[in-house]
Amino acid sequence: MKEATTGVLTFQDLQHITGYQRRSDVERTLVDQGVRLFRGRTGPWTTIDLVNHAGGVTPTSSDRYDSDIL
Repeated sequence: MKEATTGVLTFQDLQHITGYQRRSDVERTLVDQGVRLFRGRTGPWTTIDLVNHAGGVTPTSSDRYDSDIL
């Protein structure tokens, strides 16, 4: 999965996470759980931050990194 480096969850990632294969099932599940999603040419996609927001998880200032970690 690419989301660890980009923060983006692709349709394939969402299929794996939800356990559904059909696009409509994946979209319905995300919407039902309050996850904001975007509909792209290759299928729905979202970000880890939007999933966390739907789950009530908010980042703290200590969770943010800047260029010093490079």
